[in-house]
Amino acid sequence: MGTTPAAKPIDPRLNGIIRAVMKLYTRLNVFVYRTSSGRLMNRFPNGSPICLVTMTGARSGRRRTIPLIYIPNGEDVVLVASQGGMSTHPLWFYNIRANPEVCITAQGRTRRMQARIADGAEKAAVWPVAVAVYPDFVEYQARTTRDIPVFVCSPS
Repeated sequence: MGTTPAAKPIDPRLNGIIRAVMKLYTRLNVFVYRTSSGRLMNRFPNGSPICLVTMTGARSGRRRTIPLIYIPNGEDVVLVASQGGMSTHPLWFYNIRANPEVCITAQGRTRRMQARIADGAEKAAVWPVAVAVYPDFVEYQARTTRDIPVFVCSPS
């Protein structure tokens, strides 16, 4: 899956600050994306496309929507739980693992999908697809000792 030996781990003392900034940016991104019908804040700064993923909270049971990199793979959509290479999984990972039915909005279309965690062979097959869309995933994996989980979402 490739690693970047020069990648430095994220200092765990920064996790709280990074999460707070990501939470604020997520709320802004979802608001602007929805209000503009996907015309604004639909790409990361490097040009990678963004989708909105709506899921059910693992503990709260409330619906939550977050922006993630949109990685189409045929009819499926791949979601990478990288969290920038932090040492812990993003909170949305636990939500989708507990409640795998999601709605993904991308390119003006919303689809109901069923998510599953890719096993080793499936992850190895879709990882190059994810990296082609967002090359920084290689660096993120190199920053952490955890195996970054990948979800494959299929139409339900």
